[in-house]
Amino acid sequence: MISRTFAVALIATLAAATGCGYHTVGAAVHIPSTMHTLAVPVFTTRTDAYHTETVMTDAVIREFAARTRLRVVTDGGADADAVLHGTILKEAITPLTYNASTQESSSFLLTMVMSVTLNDRGGKVLFENKNYVFRQQYQSTTDLPTFLQEDPAAQQRLSRDFAKALVADVLESF
Repeated sequence: MISRTFAVALIATLAAATGCGYHTVGAAVHIPSTMHTLAVPVFTTRTDAYHTETVMTDAVIREFAARTRLRVVTDGGADADAVLHGTILKEAITPLTYNASTQESSSFLLTMVMSVTLNDRGGKVLFENKNYVFRQQYQSTTDLPTFLQEDPAAQQRLSRDFAKALVADVLESF
């Protein structure tokens, strides 16, 4: 019985000493202490979609401002410690379901592919992911008097999801 008690106490002590793997919010932020300003110029786009680049850029700026101590600027970043460049490589809307009575698609899938690179002032790549893929589903209405364009709302949701993932990836890469 004494050896069993000793073994349990030893295991508890080792578990407490090594930690449980959990951390408080912000504890995973390992941005170099020399980085104070982040420039996020408007994303470039290789698509014909209208206004998507500003929606994506705004979401990323908001997420960095909310989750880091960095001062986030939108200009080219001549005075910034790092610059985040984003490119929208692809934006596609694909029909998902078909309404046989109206002979129209009733839901769609918005798919976006982005490339992101974070460079320090000297041009060194601090983070890079050339293939972010995000999807967002939305419904379409066929009733013209109550018609509401739903793809901008899907774009907003997708941009928030992308921004959260991007900022988490950047913070955890340091």
